[in-house]
Order: sequence, then structure tokens, then C-alpha cells
Amino acid sequence: MTIRVLVVDDQVLIRAGVAALLRAAPGMEVVGEASDGDEAVVLAAEHRPDVILMDIRMPGTSGITATERILEASGEPRPRILVLTTFDLDEYVYAALRAGACGFLLKDTGPQRLLAAVAAVAEGDTLFSPSVTRRLIEAYAPAPGQAAPPPETLEVLTGREVDVLRLVAGGLSNPEIAETLVISESTVKTHLNRTMAKLGLGSRAQAVVLAYESGLVTPGGGHAG
Repeated sequence: MTIRVLVVDDQVLIRAGVAALLRAAPGMEVVGEASDGDEAVVLAAEHRPDVILMDIRMPGTSGITATERILEASGEPRPRILVLTTFDLDEYVYAALRAGACGFLLKDTGPQRLLAAVAAVAEGDTLFSPSVTRRLIEAYAPAPGQAAPPPETLEVLTGREVDVLRLVAGGLSNPEIAETLVISESTVKTHLNRTMAKLGLGSRAQAVVLAYESGLVTPGGGHAG
């Protein structure tokens, strides 16, 4: 299967370099290159890529707004949006995760890591470092006393669905969750899919954010309950 990729970055050298790398890789096809968020929205609708490598800080429409607009307008299957950022502690990355991005890469990521990441998210995986995600949440999730989703947000979930959500927020993969809870990997996927449907979430990354914001998991690695 060929993975169709849209590359979005306002810096022409970075955009051209990433596109050239993808074009040279077996099983990858670059369907377009966009220099800003508005162009990304247009090209995403025109080409319906499998994966979008999305820069965040761009003149005009940001990568965050573009991510929201692309996902709102997309039918199924929706494109998988992988954020490209210069810094691993970037407040815009947190906002992008909330907007529906499925993960992020640093711009200094090596070629093989980038290709592996594109392949992984195309298969439905979410790609973000648990340690970096925890730092993002610690830095940008609502502090105690600030507005956060009410605890009853999670009352629609079964006990096992809560367990799975807590472990997802801890950065565990599906096989690791299966081993921890002594259930099959397919059962983990079923619980996670039901959880996301009940909570109206579009990505695993959004599930992580909600778990922290609702107090199920707290910055620093602890969890409520």
C-alpha cells in the first residue's frame, strides 16, 4: 500500500528536504506541499492524503487552525496529522493535540525515524513520547482551581474503560496495556474505541489530554482514584 503524504511547512528548505526524503522512500508518495495553513486546507481537501506532516508556527493560518479545519471537513477515513515542531516543549503542540493531531515529531528527527513515524501513524498508531507528553501536560494543562472538565465527564465509562484510559494516558502501548490488565490486545482496542466514542474523542492524543484535564491522571505520573 502506498502512503500518500502532504507536507506543510513555511520554510522552503525544510519542506523540500522532507518531501525529497519521502519521495525516495519505498511506499511513500508526496501528493502536495503547502507553505501555510490555508494552502494545507485546500490541498488536503483536493488530494485526501493519508498522512499530513503539519508545521505549527506559520504566517497567517497556523498549523493548529489548519488541523481543526482539515479534520472538521474530512470524511472517513480522516487524514492522520503529525505535527512538526522545533521544540519539544511548545505550547502549540499541546493545542494541536487537542485539535486532533495524532502526535508530533521534532524537526531534528532523523530520516529513518521520520519515515517510520509516517508509516506508523498511517497504520493508525499515535506517535508521541510519553515523557514529552507528560511535560506538555504539566506545563499547559489547567492548574488546580482552574477550569477543567467536571468529574462526571468520565461517569459514562465502565471501570475497565477507565483503567484502559488511565494506562493510555501513562504512555503505554496497546500490547503493554493488555499485559498489565491481563486481557487481549483486541479487547484493549475495543475498550479504547468505546471510550473514545462515548467521550466524543477523535484521537488517542485527545484521550491523553482529557485524562489529565479530568484529573484521572495527574502531572508527575500519579493518578486519581
